[in-house]
Amino acid sequence: MLRYREASLYGFKFIKQKGFLSTNAIIAIQKIVEENKAGIRKLPGTALRNAATNKVIYTPPDDHDAILRLMKNYEAYLNEEDDISPLIKMAIQHYQFESIYPFYDGNGRTGRIINLLYIILIGLLDSPILYLSDYIINNKSDYYRLLQEVRTKNNWEDWIVYMLKGIEETSRQTIVQIKAIQKLLISTQEKVKKQSPKSHDKELIEILFEHPYCKTEILVERLKISRITASKYLKQLQSLGILETKKVWKETIYINVKLFDLLKK
Repeated sequence: MLRYREASLYGFKFIKQKGFLSTNAIIAIQKIVEENKAGIRKLPGTALRNAATNKVIYTPPDDHDAILRLMKNYEAYLNEEDDISPLIKMAIQHYQFESIYPFYDGNGRTGRIINLLYIILIGLLDSPILYLSDYIINNKSDYYRLLQEVRTKNNWEDWIVYMLKGIEETSRQTIVQIKAIQKLLISTQEKVKKQSPKSHDKELIEILFEHPYCKTEILVERLKISRITASKYLKQLQSLGILETKKVWKETIYINVKLFDLLKK
């Protein structure tokens, strides 16, 4: 999940700076997601199989030069302006990417991040807050069935409707979640101001909502305070029940419990 977030933010910063999404940026996103440097597939033998029967249902292109040509074409389609409805085009480009299947691993997660970045690129979203992965994962059987039906039956209509429904459902859920997070932020600020005024700092609380898993170093860097002071603030918030601690190796991580519970929904 953290790598997914890091990869999404990398892509978001890229398109904000460049105004387009390139093949190299997509390679960098996959590298973050999978934590490897394998890049575009170079070896043959990749096949997509039915999880239940192990039967091969689709064999993507496996010639390295062919994959590069297809990715160049895909990049052009992502960034060109035309008269196609943007969300319909989002569904089409996702099919295109999943059919090229350019990487050994991480194609699904990378493709879902591209969906998000594409929606931002076309101006329908300002920041990467739409987590379409949940919808796809929860409706995985329909996802793979409809992908395959585009290939075998040219069934574009059902595929596009599936993706549009995913955008609609995820958008509604995201709005509800954002409102709940805003409400929690305000109530947390009020609680800290009332019960622990010495550790009340608007930016401190905001940092804890930016980083559900927070380390002392983050406060030191952002607030320009000593490690001792940062540790004292975090422990005070722990005593109020706002934070819980978890030991990761030799490091103590402070978890914004209620926020984390909201993000899991």
